[in-house]
Amino acid sequence: METVLIVDDEKNYLVVLGAFLSGEGYETLTADSAQHALEIVETTDLDLVLTDMKMPTMDGIELLKRIKQKVPDLPVVMMTAYGTVEKAVEAMQLGAFNFILKPFQNETLKQVIHKAVSTYGILKENRRLVQALESRYRFDNIIGKSKPMQAIFDIILKVAHTKTTILTTGESGTGKELIAKAIHFNSPRRNKPFVAISCAALTETLLESELFGHEKGAFTGATAMKKGRFERADGGTLFLDEIGEIPVSLQVKLLRVLEEMSFERVGGTRTIAVDVRLIAATNKDLKAEVQQHRFRKDLYFRLNVVHIKLPTLRERPEDIPLLAAYFGTRFAQESNKGEITFSPEAMRFLCNHRWPGNVREFENAIERAVLFSNGQEITPDDLPKDLVSFTDLEIPIDWQKLSNLPETLDAIEKKLIQNALSLSNNVQSRAANLLGIPRANLQYRLKKYNIV
Repeated sequence: METVLIVDDEKNYLVVLGAFLSGEGYETLTADSAQHALEIVETTDLDLVLTDMKMPTMDGIELLKRIKQKVPDLPVVMMTAYGTVEKAVEAMQLGAFNFILKPFQNETLKQVIHKAVSTYGILKENRRLVQALESRYRFDNIIGKSKPMQAIFDIILKVAHTKTTILTTGESGTGKELIAKAIHFNSPRRNKPFVAISCAALTETLLESELFGHEKGAFTGATAMKKGRFERADGGTLFLDEIGEIPVSLQVKLLRVLEEMSFERVGGTRTIAVDVRLIAATNKDLKAEVQQHRFRKDLYFRLNVVHIKLPTLRERPEDIPLLAAYFGTRFAQESNKGEITFSPEAMRFLCNHRWPGNVREFENAIERAVLFSNGQEITPDDLPKDLVSFTDLEIPIDWQKLSNLPETLDAIEKKLIQNALSLSNNVQSRAANLLGIPRANLQYRLKKYNIV
């Protein structure tokens, strides 16, 4: 319920307006002086101030100034008589949301207040979302204590406050867009748009239109003017994902835009200037693409002012326990579960897996484990079945000492059983489950290979 403060030195107005607005679903507070109103503004979370213009000691204009000093975005609607219209205009220049003339119709008052409260609600929600994004993309929310990640944090700190173009590279799922957002939300551009587009998802014609916009009638289906991503990102950051997929013919236009920060919409003639910070990403080797004449050398050098190469998850295994704790806590909260921990066996599997899908695959695996866990501890039984395997484990065997196939197969089988027991913390039932054999079969092999 939105809260409206009504300020008027005439108590009859306070009663009438309070009753009317309460009937419209608002919570109302009243003040018979500007001084009293300021006390309420300082101590109460308000959605609107509705104040009379003419009051003794401190008038509505001065009250407006004081409110704007304390809560700049709080909407103030002024009530004024015909003789003080000039004052109302002055109030608008000082930041009043609107003014209404006394005597007024209830419907007029209702519409003005509804518009003011709705506008303020949208403003507060946008501020909340921005704060949530800034919180999410703080450096301490990007998990990594490994040397490769610490080196990346150092680069981000140095470039975040500049306009430098940045090229991020790495395998799919390593977090290239996460790094781009961290740069944006830790930069002076944080209050401007962060606009992202995947260059691999569109045809050449559609990609050009998405990047630069188009005029009505520019091509079949262009029934209205459309602003492109460069225009929408003005003042902020544009993230071009999979930039290695841009056709060579379009690379020429992109290079010109990066050099001049201006362009024309498709089918248009008017030059549009923008202020955009560009961050590009790719999982391709752009140097090799340049050598194969699939990517322009001049565009590559223009993009590669600062290069951030993201490590794979298998290159920073020391971060896996931190990531497990972070995602485990997050998904447990979303699922209304208590504190989640990981058994030693489960953690061994997480650390031993090679994670071809990197952090994205890891996040999905933890989400599934939390959802399917029956208790507060994640065990190997909760992990995806393709993760709980030996395909990624090295089997250190002295091949030089093996002379025939049966001896070789026995050596491999023995080592797999030892690995299963190690991963299962010597719990035979779990080891047998990992190996895909009955427990009695495992016990037979334990005796056969003299495994204690």
